[in-house]
Amino acid sequence: MEFRIRAMADADAELVAAWRYPDEHAFHDPGADADGRAALLDPDARGDAFWAVDSGSAGLVGYYSFARDHGDLEINLGLRPDLTGHGLGAAFLAAGLDFARDHFAPTRFVVWVATFDARAITVSERAGFRHGRVRTRAARGTEWEFLEMTRPA
Repeated sequence: MEFRIRAMADADAELVAAWRYPDEHAFHDPGADADGRAALLDPDARGDAFWAVDSGSAGLVGYYSFARDHGDLEINLGLRPDLTGHGLGAAFLAAGLDFARDHFAPTRFVVWVATFDARAITVSERAGFRHGRVRTRAARGTEWEFLEMTRPA
């Protein structure tokens, strides 16, 4: 699958906010958290942090969000729920890293992965990310453990 990354429009944000992932992955539902939903749906808050991803006739297949922290670039991403678990994660992550490298020129990439999400950890490891600290963060009204993973840009 080939990915085309573009600025996220309001219509894209509405679609992404409605995505629902199955089972324990429902934790990743973009619109489930009030603060996250507000940031996604407000064009001013969204700024240049959120990017839509299309693929041919499949239309909107995912999104990336990027946050700069000095030379680091934190990456969050989401593949459309019906496309997860089909072996697209590595190519999707690689496309996001290539885009981010060209667009933001970071020195290091950072992803925070929920410790229960073995699939996301494996994809990140295969992309060259290394394990770092584990941190508990509030999300979706409860506390979750997240693994910081980093790699040079």
